Amino acid sequence: MTGPARVLFIGGLGRSGSTLLERLLGELPGAFAMGEVVHLWQRGVVDGERCGCGVAFGECPLWTEVGRAAFGGWDRLDAADALARKAAADRTRFIPVLARGRLRPDMRERVDRHNDLYRRLYAAVGRVSGAEVLVDSSKSASLAHCLRWCDEVDLRVVHVVRDPRAVAYSWSKVVRRPEAAEGSAEGEFMARWSPARTAAHWNAQNAGFDLLARAGVPTLRVRYEDFVAAPADTVAEVAGFAGLPDAKAPFVDDVTVELSANHQVAGNPMRFRTGRVELRRDEAWRTAFPAAQQALVMALTLPTMTRYGYRPVTGRS
Repeated sequence: MTGPARVLFIGGLGRSGSTLLERLLGELPGAFAMGEVVHLWQRGVVDGERCGCGVAFGECPLWTEVGRAAFGGWDRLDAADALARKAAADRTRFIPVLARGRLRPDMRERVDRHNDLYRRLYAAVGRVSGAEVLVDSSKSASLAHCLRWCDEVDLRVVHVVRDPRAVAYSWSKVVRRPEAAEGSAEGEFMARWSPARTAAHWNAQNAGFDLLARAGVPTLRVRYEDFVAAPADTVAEVAGFAGLPDAKAPFVDDVTVELSANHQVAGNPMRFRTGRVELRRDEAWRTAFPAAQQALVMALTLPTMTRYGYRPVTGRS
């Protein structure tokens, strides 16, 4: 890879189908799926959680080589400093400042120090993998706003949205994290949020990506519901947007794909699944999510959900 690293950043709120989309994009010739890189410093370097290939992060040959190329080895990286750089620049509350046409000198210094880690990491992944496009499914709007200021990154954003009622239902469920190492800071289970909290995060993350698009970052919005209805067409559209117009995912038929092993560093547990997978629209929320909670989520997200094309009626209607 020469020139700026071409990064296809998958953004949005978790439980919106981002891991599934990344898995398909990672099968494209010329693309490499990195997983949720925003969590690499804690879950990978510090906690040693499992890579998508199944082995601990520190034992994965690919990530070992990336660490050597980027930092002289992961043991040479000050993980505490990396997390401090994130805390100083990559926060949701900083988005209004990061979205401006110019940064104040002190903020620019913090953003540049933060971005230096990603600049080195992306460049190393490009060299080790040989990929033209690096897929980062971090989802974080604040991270994307930070990367906007990095000249060494050719940033393109796929903004994934899903009906907020479906997202809230998913966040209410108990989901085990099979990759968690003993003593992991993230714990054995994925976080659970109340419907109100999920609605607040759904509003904030999507507003952040809408703002990023208005700031001039190339952005393609993908609705989960449209994606699972026509996965091959959606992947082809995203591939063209990423600069890989001729790349083809290994679809067996219109809704079935063959997934190979990967090296995603964090994300939904489905990143460990390989083999033939049939893509189906998950509509369980319509009957399993109480109508009162659906109504609450609708009330809290109404302006944005209708703008994205979602009907403000309960799934039981």
